Amino acid sequence: MPTDPTPILVTGDLCDVHKDGADTSFRVLPPVFRDYGRRVRFAGVISTVKCFEDNSFVKAALEESGAGRVLVVDGGGSLRRALVGGNIAAAAAKNGWAGVVIDGCVRDSAELAQCDIGIRALALIPLPTERRNLGQRDVALHIHGVWLLPGEWLVADADGIVVMPARSVASVTKG
Repeated sequence: MPTDPTPILVTGDLCDVHKDGADTSFRVLPPVFRDYGRRVRFAGVISTVKCFEDNSFVKAALEESGAGRVLVVDGGGSLRRALVGGNIAAAAAKNGWAGVVIDGCVRDSAELAQCDIGIRALALIPLPTERRNLGQRDVALHIHGVWLLPGEWLVADADGIVVMPARSVASVTKG
């Protein structure tokens, strides 16, 4: 079995290092996301999609090689349509994505739980999206008061989700 090249980062330990708030580039997402994938702990470089009730760009991104990245989806917080389901999640796992964080809904919870990928979303809903090919890729996102930028690092575990510049990861994992 291949070894995971992602450094082991713990959100609580990272928050301890940054608790004084002096490093404003370190951010913590609010605890609104639920866990749906098999991986509870995941980390990687952020790639982004911005869309609303149309998962065309989400599907396209997750069908590409993930190379251990994390796709963050600004779905506008919609609770009306699922942006990821079992088929898309299976493709993401097969294509090497570490995780997906969705400010929106997912569906097919039993299938998602079997996918070897981290999946966080607001809620479940069985209704799929209509694909109209609307959205944006690799843009800055502002989700629940937190900025997420392509190329930064996202770390998720059972305690929460944190975001930081890639240079911060290198300094934490040295030694």
